[in-house]
Amino acid sequence: MKNFVLIGAAGYIAPRHMKAIKDTGNDLIAAYDPYDGIGIIDSYFPQASFFNEFERFDRHLEKLKRGGTNIDYVSICSPNYLHDSHIRYGLRIGANVICEKPLVLNTWNLDALIELEKEYSNKVNTILQLRHHESILKLKDKVENGSREKVYDIDLTYITSRGRWYFTSWKGDESKSGGIASNIGVHFFDMLQWIFGPMQDFSVHTKTMDTNAGTLILQKAKVDWYLSINSENLPESAKDKGLTTFRTLSIKGEEIEFSKGFTDLHTASYQKIIEGKGNGLSDARNSIEIVSKIRNTLV
Repeated sequence: MKNFVLIGAAGYIAPRHMKAIKDTGNDLIAAYDPYDGIGIIDSYFPQASFFNEFERFDRHLEKLKRGGTNIDYVSICSPNYLHDSHIRYGLRIGANVICEKPLVLNTWNLDALIELEKEYSNKVNTILQLRHHESILKLKDKVENGSREKVYDIDLTYITSRGRWYFTSWKGDESKSGGIASNIGVHFFDMLQWIFGPMQDFSVHTKTMDTNAGTLILQKAKVDWYLSINSENLPESAKDKGLTTFRTLSIKGEEIEFSKGFTDLHTASYQKIIEGKGNGLSDARNSIEIVSKIRNTLV
């Protein structure tokens, strides 16, 4: 059984990490978040110590270590712009790290973390859950065993409705979230470059606070992509059904169904990490480069 601590315990994605820790037979011994409304933790680890001040959290972990309790992993679900700092903290206290996507906002952050990873002799892992999705694995296998010369035409649309709160929160601040492409699109870009090869070129034709769209040229694919958090952009078919999220990935009009099967992907990611087969800093580089270029492109 490994000992975990969690930074960002009140965030939207944190329960998936709690579930993954529990499902893999491990223990969450401490958690931190400035916001203390985290009753969800009772469903997983009611005995975990909780702190809403980082200084007390840090002191508690130091006392645990001095008392002989090893901290094996620091899981990070904090706002995107804090990932880099919290990863560094995890390495400094002698733990391996598991960080939500986007791992960092810029590729130069990765370069510094690679040096720190070597210095502290611990591993930084990131969650790239689509790499574990059954439909995506089948697609990757199909492409790898297909024609080496073939270039695929792909359409990706992801619309996930967000209310007015989004623009008041850190997610609506591009300097903190990285913008729409980083916040809701990075795992799709990772999945696409993982299957179809690294980016060769790109363009952005729509870039507003709630919608980004463009074309991505990969080694083996041309991808027309559309990302939005504006519910007005949902197709009528989704609105008629009362849906607030719409995602589609098609290759030459043929739909790749991957809207289901998301429930246990974090658990699958954790299992691989604990086995020493997790996705690390180098795995995140291509997708971080894509979203950072989109963010810094003027339209």
